[in-house]
Amino acid sequence: MLKGKFSQYNNFYVTDTESLTVEQVTNLRRHCFDKQVEIKVAKNTLIKKALESLDAEKYAGVYDSLHKVTALLFSENPKDPAVIIAGFRKANNNERPVLKAAFINGDVFVGDNQLKALTMIKTKNELIGEVIGLLQSPIQRVIGALQNRENATNAATEEAAPAPAVSVEAAAPAVEATTEAAPVAAAPAASAEAAAPAVEATTEAAPVAAAPAASAEAAPPAVEATTEAVPVAAAPVPPTTGETPAAE
Repeated sequence: MLKGKFSQYNNFYVTDTESLTVEQVTNLRRHCFDKQVEIKVAKNTLIKKALESLDAEKYAGVYDSLHKVTALLFSENPKDPAVIIAGFRKANNNERPVLKAAFINGDVFVGDNQLKALTMIKTKNELIGEVIGLLQSPIQRVIGALQNRENATNAATEEAAPAPAVSVEAAAPAVEATTEAAPVAAAPAASAEAAAPAVEATTEAAPVAAAPAASAEAAPPAVEATTEAVPVAAAPVPPTTGETPAAE
């Protein structure tokens, strides 16, 4: 029977359940059943014979642990028995059961101080999951980087699009304010209107300035007077004498 169990499972724990009460052993069995871990209590001599009949050299590291009361825990999962033992001890404030040795996929762990390390062993499925995660990690990083870039571009576009509308709306009040302020700037127009009377006043004053025109009209008579005075200037012509007949 033990030989069949050792052949079936690649993982088994050798524990010491001495000093445990019947109630505690029953409780330990229930925990093992919930985790699909088989627990068998057997004599050390029978255990050693079963192991030697299978492969004496392969299990040689387990022989020194076969002393006192021995309970064997068989499991497909290499760390489930360690988790059960650690949890049971913590719940009962007890140091039992004591781990004497553990055979995990051909490796032998000897001593109770190995219990904590055994609770952290990675299962086959966990290792496969980690390998898959490592293989997918670069792809996920690339996809994540592309998605982040696309999201950043979209966000920048969405933020940039409303900006002109806000500027136009913000500018509108400024235009209105400028339009409302126009009456203040209309003051020059008032000055222009005020200037108009000045022009009219200048126009009305023009007759005063027209005096030179009268002088201009007066000037032609002066010219005519000069022209009429030309004959007076002709007086210097020598007078006719009686010598002229003599010349004849």
